[in-house]
Amino acid sequence: MRKKIVAGNWKMNTTVPEGVSLAREVVAKAGEVPSDVKLIVAVPATHLVSVAAVLEGSAVELSAENCADHEKGAYTGEISAAMIASTGATYTILGHSERRQYYGETDEKLVEKARIAFANSLKVILCVGENLEEREAGKHFEVCESQIENVLFKFSAEQMKDFVIAYEPVWAIGTGKTATAAQAEEIHAFIRKTIAGRFGAEIAADMTILYGGSCKPSNAPELFAQEDIDGGLIGGAALKADDFIGIAKSF
Repeated sequence: MRKKIVAGNWKMNTTVPEGVSLAREVVAKAGEVPSDVKLIVAVPATHLVSVAAVLEGSAVELSAENCADHEKGAYTGEISAAMIASTGATYTILGHSERRQYYGETDEKLVEKARIAFANSLKVILCVGENLEEREAGKHFEVCESQIENVLFKFSAEQMKDFVIAYEPVWAIGTGKTATAAQAEEIHAFIRKTIAGRFGAEIAADMTILYGGSCKPSNAPELFAQEDIDGGLIGGAALKADDFIGIAKSF
């Protein structure tokens, strides 16, 4: 049975003391969440060591928001997968729409990042999704299929257990708009079918696919009730412990 996951992506928010305080609140409330739901917090690189100390001994796991596409070297300002793993983090987010849009990250670069992440025992939350123009042009299936094929399909069936997919309708991130539960389920089911076409039905059935577009406590129950939606990659609502835990309790 595939894992249910609620992951909070803090993005470029909170100072280190604020992040430590937020992490403490999440840990304190984590016992309210169903035992079969995994909680993950993805924090700025500056926070990793401090938040790891707060999470130690709890059921909440730690993720980075990105990692470099090089093992090490003269890449000023970059954070390597080895550095991330050394903090105690177990995940990294790759391919977030903001990284693709603002920093020009390509699928080819994401393949290299994922390869290095796996070499350092990190699991990968891989983001895919279409923007508003692509959605209105009816290209959302085509875009998601291409992103899956260009990244996920470069890895082995055995490595699929270390991937989590996060579907982001880019037009719904930070806009207050949300895909309807039916829209989200339709594309989650399509992603699972695409994975099954390459790796088989069993691996596809085990793949956790998260919804990542303006998920909040009010709409999470309907979204999470869908057959192919296994949780959420939460942005703004992850910055308030009550909202983040409220979403996780929606299961």
